[in-house]
Amino acid sequence: MHVLLLGGTTEARRLAEMLNAQAPHLRVTSSLAGRVASPRSLPGQVRIGGFGGADGLARWLREHDVDALIDATHPFAGTISFNAAHAAAVTHTPLLALRRPGWVPVEGDDWHPAGSLEEAAAVLPTLGSRVFLTTGRMGLAAFAALDELWFLVRSVDPPEAPHPRSMEALLERGPFDLDGERELLRRFRIDVVVTKDSGGSGTAPKLVAAREAGVPVVVVRRPPVPEEVPVTAEPEQALEWLIGHLDGTDGIVA
Repeated sequence: MHVLLLGGTTEARRLAEMLNAQAPHLRVTSSLAGRVASPRSLPGQVRIGGFGGADGLARWLREHDVDALIDATHPFAGTISFNAAHAAAVTHTPLLALRRPGWVPVEGDDWHPAGSLEEAAAVLPTLGSRVFLTTGRMGLAAFAALDELWFLVRSVDPPEAPHPRSMEALLERGPFDLDGERELLRRFRIDVVVTKDSGGSGTAPKLVAAREAGVPVVVVRRPPVPEEVPVTAEPEQALEWLIGHLDGTDGIVA
């Protein structure tokens, strides 16, 4: 039986590894968008690139005899989630979303929500002048006109223009630890942080470091996702659901 795993996240990797170890009889294809030049290796088959929209994904599901679909894409890859919901519906393919919960502010946080990168850029001049920008290399154009600010941009691959004129690139791949994030804020004299609400623990230490240092954080809210798709936050529950559907017992996600 064939499982298509729309991946690119830590949770998707964990699920692929679990399927390889615990369900070796399944054929698993992990699909990556191709936005990272050198993705980490994955067990099973790997395809890179888009499908050509919802209809293209539906066609791929049919042509490759996919028995179940897991949407474990990044919380900000909203379009593919809607495409997956449409493709699963028209092909009658069981679909589960493996989606990490968003972050929740705690006492001491100075968070400033934004509905988009453009909204985040608009509020920045009122909050600080030395920005730690952790939204990835995509979308830097939204900050390109802020010539009066200095940016530290962290991404896996080198940023491409258009981007802020006063900028230093920090090429790193998470997860990141708290001591390292504390040192980064101190060394670069950061006075405001910008992040997407990606959730998860791998990049959360920057929020703790900002709270400790009294640094404000601009948090870009997640885009909408299909509400009709069942969701779990844990790869273990996704594995239970998947095996249940494939063996006919309809695994239940709590």
